[in-house]
Amino acid sequence: MIVRIMGEGQVRLADSHLAELNDLDDELLAEMEQGDGPGFRRVLSALLSRVRELGTPLPDDSLEPSQLILPSPDATLDEVRDLLSEGGGLIPG
Repeated sequence: MIVRIMGEGQVRLADSHLAELNDLDDELLAEMEQGDGPGFRRVLSALLSRVRELGTPLPDDSLEPSQLILPSPDATLDEVRDLLSEGGGLIPG
């Protein structure tokens, strides 16, 4: 799976990591529902860090289509709300 972090680039991520990322996505959704700014920031940072750690960066000139687009590290709570799929989080599944 190709994942884009807005403003950073793309990484190739094995589907086997989706369960772990879904756990963080669920935490992020809970923090957003509570309107907890610091909690939201902490979990978003953890989610993006895990994607960077688990993924293999693609070259900057690579033009592969992204199957998943994640917000930038400095995205606001409202910006991330706009990215959420209907009734779900950022990570499918």
